[in-house]
Amino acid sequence: MRPQILFPLFAEVSSLKGVGPKILPLVQKLAGPLVRDLLFLSPSGLIVRRPMTAANAVEGQVGIFEVVIDRLIVPGKPGVPIKVRASDDTGFVHMIWFGGSAQHIDRLLPRGQKRLVTGKVERYLAEVQIVHPDIYTPEQAGEIAAIEPVYPATQGLSSRVVRKLVQTALTHAPELPEWQDPAWMARNRWPGWRAALETLHAPTCEPELEPDAPARQRLAYDELLAHQLALARRRRARQITPGPRITPGEASAHLLAALPFDLTGAQVQAVAEIRRDLASGEQMGRLLQGDVGSGKTAVAALSLGDTAASGFQAALMAPTEILARQHWQRLAPMLEAAGVPTILLTGRDTPGERRARLAALASGEARVAIGTHALFQDAVRFDRLALAVIDEQHRFGVNERQRLQAKGDPRTGGVHLLTMSATPIPRTLELTQYGELEVSRLTEKPPGRTPVTTAVLPLARIGEVAKRLKAAIDSGAQAYWICPLVAESEAIDLAAAEARAADLRRILKVEVGLAHGQMPGPEREAVMADFADGRIPLLVATTVVEVGVDVPNATIMVIEHADRFGLAQLHQLRGRVGRGAKASACILLYGGGDDGLGETARLRLETLRRTEDGFEIAEEDFRLRGGGDPLGLKQSGFPAYRFADPIRHRSLLLAAADDARLVLGRDPDLTSPRGEAVQVLEALFDWRNDRPGID
Repeated sequence: MRPQILFPLFAEVSSLKGVGPKILPLVQKLAGPLVRDLLFLSPSGLIVRRPMTAANAVEGQVGIFEVVIDRLIVPGKPGVPIKVRASDDTGFVHMIWFGGSAQHIDRLLPRGQKRLVTGKVERYLAEVQIVHPDIYTPEQAGEIAAIEPVYPATQGLSSRVVRKLVQTALTHAPELPEWQDPAWMARNRWPGWRAALETLHAPTCEPELEPDAPARQRLAYDELLAHQLALARRRRARQITPGPRITPGEASAHLLAALPFDLTGAQVQAVAEIRRDLASGEQMGRLLQGDVGSGKTAVAALSLGDTAASGFQAALMAPTEILARQHWQRLAPMLEAAGVPTILLTGRDTPGERRARLAALASGEARVAIGTHALFQDAVRFDRLALAVIDEQHRFGVNERQRLQAKGDPRTGGVHLLTMSATPIPRTLELTQYGELEVSRLTEKPPGRTPVTTAVLPLARIGEVAKRLKAAIDSGAQAYWICPLVAESEAIDLAAAEARAADLRRILKVEVGLAHGQMPGPEREAVMADFADGRIPLLVATTVVEVGVDVPNATIMVIEHADRFGLAQLHQLRGRVGRGAKASACILLYGGGDDGLGETARLRLETLRRTEDGFEIAEEDFRLRGGGDPLGLKQSGFPAYRFADPIRHRSLLLAAADDARLVLGRDPDLTSPRGEAVQVLEALFDWRNDRPGID
């Protein structure tokens, strides 16, 4: 239950004075439905108003002028602004309105009267002018804020109205018990929680808006600690849940001997870590992270074999049918040879196939099931499911993973979970996204993988690239050509991709496949399958399509407007080539000349040209983002923080992870005075209720 002390903060925002039916939906859209949400809406800027005269007015600053109104100048034709001339003892100040009522402005600024005028100073032909100023009478001078925080606004809800509502919400904020360690607070010179909120909403200078300001750090750490506590609780709940004991057996040995290569050192270590978890008697939750081509599937295959050797069943779930089928084609022969019956289950099975395969699972005859979302449908029954392996785990939500795990037999304990990701991420961000999981990293590539030569070229050389591409295709190679996101409209993106495919058909005189997100799934997968089977030499694709098929014969990757892609995405695309023994190349085409390539884009492309190490690339991507990129973080699947910036607050994130483990280790039931205060913190941020982003 929510602590009673938080009730005022969790009241509906409609309970605040000034939030009527007209602006209620606007406030809810901008901030959220609760008083707390308004309090958590941080200012985005600051207006500093300085007293000025016409003579000492500083262009670009916001001034306060005490003037006498001289005259109204009404334009004689449309499109010309309304102007009011005023003066002080040192010269003239002109006020400009683009649109509006001349009669209203005349009433607002009667000639011969004194007024206080404030706004951003501009100069036009040496004249001091202010566009759309704020006007006050001398009696209203006390209403002019010398320093005013600027809040996000929306049509029908101005920043100034939002500020008033935030100030009203602040009066509802109670003094809460201190949940932070006193020594930690003193070391960082942080204020208390309510004082930090007051400073947040009443900054006195620009530095107080920065993420490193003490009040902002305090609030960010509160949020990070609440999130890390939620993740630590999940980890603890998993650790106290019994899991089936799984150990290697004869099938495991057969499977290892059947692998066409020796395991790398990183694979050996990952297998050892997974086997230790599976044999522990506790429910496993582990993330296997590694570059495209680092050998995650081989590690997962040994886990599937171990599970079958111990008398249990295992499931491997992939996000698309083509990926599921590819896993089945690779693994089923080896598993079957090792005495492990294996089935494929997808949404396109015929009724007869489906009945037979479901019966094999329910009876326990089938030991391993490989498939798509079809695996967790209600009709699917397992006999003794003990391990769920999730490929491309970011494509599945928490609920989907849990639905598959829920198909285990409660008598044997919780189903072990092994998730796999081909997107290396920095260690710091692992804590935000996978804090409840143990992590194994594959940092080496198996022998036989050839390095990919990466070239960075201006788009002006696209004709030269097409000639090289034709020569390669004529010699038997296959290639990808990725078209970028060129507009917010998918229709425009599709048109650009279709035009590029038509150009390449005309120039290269070969069959060109086209795959994009608006195609029906079966049609898109048929094109991808034709490419994978070598029937199509060139595949043009938009960025919305899943190109994660394994085509060893594909040796060229061309990416148009590579400067518009993120570094991690470029690395993922490049990983689709170099999967066989043939020499491979990735060509990054950037738009415009050298002058048009921004510094960050240049560094991105240079990093990609220099290294193929996905973990190094992930760290560089993390560094290049810098602060102030919450949208980029959210699109990458990271939590929707209100105060914290995982990049700027990296050290705080690491400290919060340690603090959360320490708190729950010392006081697992949170019954101490600090533990009770920490419960208030958890309820305040509500991370335990599966807020978006906690996946």
